Amino acid sequence: MYNSFFVCLMGIGTVFFGLVCIILLTKAMSAVCGKGSQTAAPAAAPAAPAAKAAPAEDASLIAAVSAVIAEEMGTSVNGIRILSMKKI
Repeated sequence: MYNSFFVCLMGIGTVFFGLVCIILLTKAMSAVCGKGSQTAAPAAAPAAPAAKAAPAEDASLIAAVSAVIAEEMGTSVNGIRILSMKKI
C-alpha cells in the first residue's frame, strides 16, 4: 500500500506544519497582548517609590539568608557575617 518513505515524509510534514501553526499562533497572541499593554502603560501614573521594609522584616530576612548560606557552606550561622544585601 504505502511505502515507509511516504509514511516518514507525511509524519515529518505533519510535525513541521504543526510547529509552523504554533509559531504563527504565538506571534498573533503576542501582537494582541502587546497592543493592550502598550496602550495602558502611558495612561498609568508613575508608581511611587516603594517604602523601605520594616526593620523586623529585614532582620528576619537576614536571619533566613544567613541560615541558608550557613547550611550550604556546612558551618554554623555564627561562622558567617552578612555585611550588606540588595535585591537583584
